Amino acid sequence: MKHIAVVFAGGIGRRMNSKALPKQFLRLYGKEIIVYTLEHFQNHSEIDAIAVACVEDWIPFLKELIEKYRLDKVQKIVPGGETGQQSIYHGLCAAEELAAGEKTVVLIHDGVRPLINSGLISDCIKKTEETGSAITTAPAIETIFRSKDKQTVEQIIERADCMLARAPQCFYLDEILKRHRQAREERKEFIDSASMMSFYGCSLHLVEGPMENIKITTPMDYYTFKALIEADENSQLFGV
Repeated sequence: MKHIAVVFAGGIGRRMNSKALPKQFLRLYGKEIIVYTLEHFQNHSEIDAIAVACVEDWIPFLKELIEKYRLDKVQKIVPGGETGQQSIYHGLCAAEELAAGEKTVVLIHDGVRPLINSGLISDCIKKTEETGSAITTAPAIETIFRSKDKQTVEQIIERADCMLARAPQCFYLDEILKRHRQAREERKEFIDSASMMSFYGCSLHLVEGPMENIKITTPMDYYTFKALIEADENSQLFGV
């Protein structure tokens, strides 16, 4: 059984207001966000390889980072697509080449979601091998309501029954590729892998991840990431 991380970093971060620099290449303490992300998979003993779908024009720079930080588990870098779904598909096709016919669990992850940990990766692998899927979640901590017109509240949704979908989202490679290819034939677009697999009738099983496992999408997310990194470094320094 192989375990391959598929990291998609094909976006250009319009909501980050970072000019021409894609958000995954923003730096914190001299290290790019995507490097923080990749290091979690690089340093995990159960991860055999990493495939990255990257903004095409930035692939040469990513290759420089791979060499600089000795991320030798990154064995494939492919161009991203026009949508997140297309980028994931390109990454999965690269993983298929790396799998070389062996049964494989893929952990699909955002390049700008750097606050995962080794325990979550282990839990996702174990859950996928047991059930066929592992969708990382976090509990909803605020009231959720439905409003189609964005002016009035139509329905209050019971918060205790709600979870937030996060990443990694993990499946057997052959199964998720089958659904991606079906969606391409049918010209269907989905917001994430969990939505796609659910639409095609696949059962989804949950793994609760750390609350801080946020996606760096806006400037506020970046400063939250910065604060969490500083808090972690201070706790290590002072033994808290």
